[in-house]
Amino acid sequence: MKNEMESLKRRIDAASKRVPADVVIKGGKIVDVFNLTIKQADIAITDGIIVGIGEYEGKHVIDAIGQYIAPSFIDAHVHIESSMVTPKEFAKVVLPHGVTTVITDPHEIANVSGTEGISFMLHDSEGLDLDVFVMLPSCVPATSFENSGAVLQNEQLEPFYAHPRVLGLAEVMDFPSVKNHDKEMFKKIVSAKIHRNQIDGHGSGFDENGINIYRTAGITTDHECVNSNEVEMRIARGMYVMIREGTTAKNLKQLIKMVTPSNARRFLFCTDDKHLDDLLIEGSVDHNIRLAIQYGMDPIQAIQLATLNAAECFSLNTKGAVAPGFEADLVFLEDLKTLEIAKVFKAGKLVAEAGTFTGKIDGAQPIPSREKLMKSVRVNKIKEEDLQLAMGVHQKAHIIEVIPDQIVTNKLIEEVPVQNGIFSPDAEKDLAKLAVIERHHLTGNIGLGIVKGLGLTSGAVASTVGHDSHNLIVAGTNDGDILKAVEVIQAIQGGLVVVQNGKVLATLELAISGLMSNKPYPEVLKEIENLHASLDLVTNGRLPHLFITLAFLSLPVIPKLKLTDQGLFDVSEFKHIPLLV
Repeated sequence: MKNEMESLKRRIDAASKRVPADVVIKGGKIVDVFNLTIKQADIAITDGIIVGIGEYEGKHVIDAIGQYIAPSFIDAHVHIESSMVTPKEFAKVVLPHGVTTVITDPHEIANVSGTEGISFMLHDSEGLDLDVFVMLPSCVPATSFENSGAVLQNEQLEPFYAHPRVLGLAEVMDFPSVKNHDKEMFKKIVSAKIHRNQIDGHGSGFDENGINIYRTAGITTDHECVNSNEVEMRIARGMYVMIREGTTAKNLKQLIKMVTPSNARRFLFCTDDKHLDDLLIEGSVDHNIRLAIQYGMDPIQAIQLATLNAAECFSLNTKGAVAPGFEADLVFLEDLKTLEIAKVFKAGKLVAEAGTFTGKIDGAQPIPSREKLMKSVRVNKIKEEDLQLAMGVHQKAHIIEVIPDQIVTNKLIEEVPVQNGIFSPDAEKDLAKLAVIERHHLTGNIGLGIVKGLGLTSGAVASTVGHDSHNLIVAGTNDGDILKAVEVIQAIQGGLVVVQNGKVLATLELAISGLMSNKPYPEVLKEIENLHASLDLVTNGRLPHLFITLAFLSLPVIPKLKLTDQGLFDVSEFKHIPLLV
């Protein structure tokens, strides 16, 4: 307490102008997210906290003439694992884009490696210039209709609430467990209420009754809205709506028109799942802000969504504004409409300038030694007959249809090509074979299905990134290439691979739980670029982000039809269904 009292005394003395502030920013135009106005004033900072707005003297003066000064941005919901780099590397990528705070849900790595995965994410994000707050995974596995690498009950999660950066319970996606009083789900919800009282939702495809149930359970946010009706239902019931713009799930264009001056304080921005190359090229939630402005939103209003709204939603009471008592996490902007970022400050210290990370991350990149993290692909030997889809006299089948730029899919019933009683992939009809192979417990489970719309013209693609249980998922135009792709994934112990005519065109090794690389992000970027170049050889280019689309084809909580290691899953009926019709 003594140190805190001394620090408070220093700040009060600087605020009252008895002593110079540590840092004073002069000449800038402050973005006031409370009044949605611009004002010209000095910003005084001591101990990394803003202590005054007005006229101040400082030990160190920063010239901001001609620039706008906004609070730095907050990504309200992100899975860092989807960037395929560790938190340390992720920080280097997003800080130049003005993001100094993220709310992350490590349920990807938790589904593979359990509590060891959560501990790794907390450890690797310690002491960064990026503030990484964690929501504990609520659904590991996402449902009981698939096999994940771990099962996390409340007794495994509850000890993590002692960590100061753990904020609550992450996206609750198992709606039947909430509705039907599942004991373990109730324990998680009640525990979150006792410890933090922050619970995120995942209400994909919900009707009004579903939202009523979630709100009654204390769930306050949702990032799965895809249309105006869904937004209206949630806002009317007091929820926060996260407007998502990720690599595959792009919902901002459809939802931004629902934001009005009357309801704007109930909206946040998030990326959810975004690949490394998109983060580097487009950015993080700074991209959301630019798009919102492009579609007609006032720039200051858009900044408010990405700052104050997100901070207040998660009770981060010293973040999200340029005002006394708030952390000096700031973004210098050359222009409000283009949101060109000149500098980024964390706690009053420069961490990025002109698109380049300038901060310091102590210590070498850690390489986990625990076997559960590094040796996560356990698959029995697979033969060609294991992949055959016997049609018999049937020619009609249930088919998963990909919807570009969405993680929801269509459920089709169509006639499919058959040779000798076996389904035969057809590139002209854009019909590929899809397999989800259990990779955690050597169960031997292989779910088989047919997918339309991936754009594969030859070869096969495989990945150990398969939401949310992250089994090995592979799609291909022939069994030979499918088998080769699986063989490569086993050899590299997780990652992404492209195969054509028995030849490996490109790989991306993801040594940490089959989800993240332990290499620096520039090296990972090169491997991603090689993957994209190889995809051009085996696809018609319809899906530029084929791998992330592939990853969501196994997520059985997103409508309408998905594939798990146990077979085809109808999300509307919430049960497995046969392939044949």
